[in-house]
Amino acid sequence: GVKESHQTTIFRIIAAILHLGNLDLQAERDGDTCSISSTDEHLNTFCGLLGVEHSQMQHWLCHRK
Repeated sequence: GVKESHQTTIFRIIAAILHLGNLDLQAERDGDTCSISSTDEHLNTFCGLLGVEHSQMQHWLCHRK
């Protein structure tokens, strides 16, 4: 009973969440910060699926606010 366009959106969100879970976070020396490689394929796919800016996601996934 779900429209095909809604199904596609739901599948994109689920796929993005699954890719987010596969990100490779590297801990920094102090143990309190981390970094993500700018060439991480899962981050690229995540950003592509949701249409968000790559550099912003890379920054905010590693910094608390």
